[in-house]
This record gives sequence, C-alpha cells and structure tokens, in this order.
Amino acid sequence: MQYSADFKSRTTAIARLFEDSFGASEGAEEGALIGGLARDMLSEVPDTDLHVFTAWDVDTMVGAIIFSRLQAPNDHRRVFLLAPVAVAPDQQGKGVGQSLLRHGLSEMRRAGADVAVTYGDPAYYCKVGFRPATTETVPAPRRLQYPEGWQAQSLTDAPLAPITGPLHCVQAIDDPVYW
Repeated sequence: MQYSADFKSRTTAIARLFEDSFGASEGAEEGALIGGLARDMLSEVPDTDLHVFTAWDVDTMVGAIIFSRLQAPNDHRRVFLLAPVAVAPDQQGKGVGQSLLRHGLSEMRRAGADVAVTYGDPAYYCKVGFRPATTETVPAPRRLQYPEGWQAQSLTDAPLAPITGPLHCVQAIDDPVYW
C-alpha cells in the first residue's frame, strides 16, 4: 500500500470514495451526506487547516482520511479533528483503515500537531491510540448525539491535558447533523 497527501487533483475521486463507503454501510442518504461533506471540506477549507491522506493499491484509491483544524482560542496547542474516514467497501476488514490512520497520525505528528480528536466507534479508533474523552477534557464544537464516540490522543510526548475551550471546527463540518 502506498500513501499520498496530494488531494487537490483528486477531490472528485475522494468525495466519491466517501459516498460509496458510507453508502454501502449506512445507506444512500448517508453516503450522499458524507460525500458532500468531503467535497465541501476539500474545496472550502484553507490548506493551512486541512490535511488529507489517501491509501492506494497500485492505481486504485482504497482509503481516505481528513484532518481539519479545531481552533482553540484559549489553548496554545494545535488540535485537529479526524473526520471523516473512508475505506473502499471491497477493502474493508483488510487493515487498510488502520494502516492509513497510523500513517496519517504519524504525518500529523511530523507536521507539528499536538492533539488529534475523532468522533466514531471507540472499538475501531482505540487500535490507533485514541481514548475516550469527556467534553470537560476536550470540549466538543457541537452537542454530541453519541458522547461515547468522542475520543482524543496526544500527538506529543506529553499526556493529553484538558483543552481550554471552546473548540471551533471548520465551517464545512459545523452542522449539528454531523455531531
């Protein structure tokens, strides 16, 4: 598997991967919603607030992850939200997602990010170092429908200390439907 951080020329293919992945697991409506979110993030979020990583099997994109900046005006740390994450339906269960997440987190460390936060299945994300977080430790940008899915990890040698909130997400994902 190979990885790429070049996404500018691949935005349509990346959005389609999100749509196909979520459509296969959650239904066409959810696929369209998350595909639209990916399109919006890739086209509207400034490059300084966005990191995108894709996984490739020869010439086929098999996975994609997006990190976007969470602004913490009262905290000096660089905090990023990992969301959304997609693996091609025919590649799920083969370790593609975990491998891509490890790669992306390593690249975020190298880029100087201090904290990564995600909102998803704890059983999946704990495999790459995420741990449950309360909104007192890591304030959520929006009210969470499933607080048990809120997770974080320090990307530095320091343990995860509470983030001085509030946290603000990029506009593309700042909609209650995603939270």
